[in-house]
Amino acid sequence: MRALVTGGCGFVGRHLIQRLLAEGLDVVCVDSLVTGTGALHPDLWQRFTRSRFSFHEEDCRTFFTRAPEHFDYVFHLAALVGGRVTLETRALDVAEDLSVDAELWQWASRAKPGSVIFFSSSAAYPVSLQTVDNHRLLAEDMINFDAAVGVPDLSYGWAKLTGEYLMKLYVERYGRRAIAYRPFSGYGEDQDLAYPFPAICRRLLAEKGAAEVYVWGSGRQCRDFIHISDCIEFIWQTRELLPDGASLNLSTGIATSFIQLAETISQQIGWQPAVIGRSSHPEGVFYRCGDTALQRSYGLTPSISLEEGIARMLEHLRLEQASYALAM
Repeated sequence: MRALVTGGCGFVGRHLIQRLLAEGLDVVCVDSLVTGTGALHPDLWQRFTRSRFSFHEEDCRTFFTRAPEHFDYVFHLAALVGGRVTLETRALDVAEDLSVDAELWQWASRAKPGSVIFFSSSAAYPVSLQTVDNHRLLAEDMINFDAAVGVPDLSYGWAKLTGEYLMKLYVERYGRRAIAYRPFSGYGEDQDLAYPFPAICRRLLAEKGAAEVYVWGSGRQCRDFIHISDCIEFIWQTRELLPDGASLNLSTGIATSFIQLAETISQQIGWQPAVIGRSSHPEGVFYRCGDTALQRSYGLTPSISLEEGIARMLEHLRLEQASYALAM
């Protein structure tokens, strides 16, 4: 079995590739290693035999221009993405994801892989359902291309929503298999500091003992934090079960405000500061949490609680600090 993973050197891609190799697949990874995306060269994280892993350091659009190879699976993660600052300040750069996704589907129509797994995002959901006055758990059927489609979150949301629409056309017009996943706020120990979870953990470790700490925005905004290992497990368990053209949330169904997150992290570190919001920093939508009913119908439940995930992150950061101190 062969798998192509575009954007495979990013946070999700690294964990996915390690799982694919552990399951016995041969993997081709394509990644241009764009600075600021959290992508890491495979030499820094790849521990499997190179006979089953090959790496192309290039834009996947260049890869798509070559003579098509056969792949049993194509996992498409290539995208310009980062924390909230990236999404808000580099909106037109992020819009280039539209080109990346369009060329994926055109290539797939020629290469005819066994299955295309498209990584969408919770940002594709209508922002009108994520406000202070009107918010709810976000269910997969809230995106319906046969009815009115709500406005997603910034250019990144539009790109992912469009990518899902192209998937629908690919399945319906070309008769091929493709599915999509909508990750919510995935996190893990090796995540780039452009994302809030590791950034808050590291900052609170450094500020231990302070009477007051801050989080971005009002701090009341809520996210659905899911550990990367649960995301990968959910994908592996359902990759053959989802109907053609279907999308599935990767979420816990538990909404946690950033104030709550900072309070829980601080307690694990060993002190209880006052946590306040800093409104001069962006916060995004007010409430983004996934409905888990469809996930549960496939027997999916998260195995790592937020508390355990925090403990893992803090231990990782402490070991990292200790290694740095020894190196000095």
